[in-house]
Amino acid sequence: MAGLSERHRRILELAQRQDRVTVDDLSSHFGVSVQTIRKDLNELCDQRLLKRVHGGAELPSGIENLQYEQRRQIAAVEKDAIGHAAAALIPNDASLFINIGTTTEAVSQALLDHSGLLVVTNNINVANRMRVYPQFEVIIAGGVVRASDGGIVGEAAAAFFSQFKVDYAVIGASALDQDGALLDYDYREVKVAQAIIANARHVILVADAGKFARSAPVRIARLDQIGTFVTDRSPSAAFTALCAAAGVKLVEAGSDPAP
Repeated sequence: MAGLSERHRRILELAQRQDRVTVDDLSSHFGVSVQTIRKDLNELCDQRLLKRVHGGAELPSGIENLQYEQRRQIAAVEKDAIGHAAAALIPNDASLFINIGTTTEAVSQALLDHSGLLVVTNNINVANRMRVYPQFEVIIAGGVVRASDGGIVGEAAAAFFSQFKVDYAVIGASALDQDGALLDYDYREVKVAQAIIANARHVILVADAGKFARSAPVRIARLDQIGTFVTDRSPSAAFTALCAAAGVKLVEAGSDPAP
């Protein structure tokens, strides 16, 4: 699928942060005509990235996940910053799980200057990126390969991760509730994520703040099952306090990628 334009990507980021965007506000924000914005919104709605409402558009209901290549382009700068911040928490010569997601892939990219890592993953994209570097040993899970994103899911993959006990797990989530619940769309993926959490000594959740504006139907875990949460920014003072109460280290990476 063709990539999103820069303005389309920024419209989606605004929609993630605000739940809804209006034609008038977007026209003012970007300095373009309302006709241009209506055309942008129509194109994004045709791709099912947004849903038209009176005067603007909003995020879809959340029953289905966005297409993988579309997800790569949403909050791309923030994901890059999150990836570098999370990678900085992982020392050389460590063992780790990396699960499915565009933000976990950003972490794998930032880990390429490490050495001596044992990486166990159910993400074909991560395995392909890291396997060519001799300083890493990469082990990939078996199971059903999901056509949409190359993720390996299902009971076989969950059982595979249960064979290990690693130093770190890097996990993502499709949506986050203000009460700290981690959510996803595919119960098969959730089973794997739960096995990953159960078999790591320290769990690092990576997710941009836009995930708080989304909803998904399947619970992965509670916030107190996480050791560190790396995001671009906390959505609220209340959520920052919730992390502190749960004993979760909150790392706010900001929107500027590391050098």
